[in-house]
Amino acid sequence: MNKKARHLPVISDRVPKPQGPYSPGVVLDRMIFVAGQAAIDPATGKLAGTDIEAQTEQTLRNIATILEAAGSGLQYVLRCGVFLADMNEFPRMNAVYARMFGDNRPARTTVQAVLPRPDLRVEIDAIAYVP
Repeated sequence: MNKKARHLPVISDRVPKPQGPYSPGVVLDRMIFVAGQAAIDPATGKLAGTDIEAQTEQTLRNIATILEAAGSGLQYVLRCGVFLADMNEFPRMNAVYARMFGDNRPARTTVQAVLPRPDLRVEIDAIAYVP
């Protein structure tokens, strides 16, 4: 019997609303693909701080919320892509990233990029699984 894979969007009123025609996360079997997230506070719709530390923390909180809505968490992240407005902020972003992930050390790519808003310092996407 041929079982066709189905992918479903992650839906939660606790995550920031997408700014375009995409889902904040998509689940395929036990895999979760989280779209690039920024430091938008879902409660206010506003940027959660101007420095790299505050923005990295809120961005990872948003990813954690999406993962939790899909039945997962930061401890099950396998890979992240980190996009920085300024690579000179890497050490400060990295300190928050290490604290938020604890003992989990996902594979990661970090690059400098032009982000969709001039006030954004960081955007992060992730791939995780449901345990």
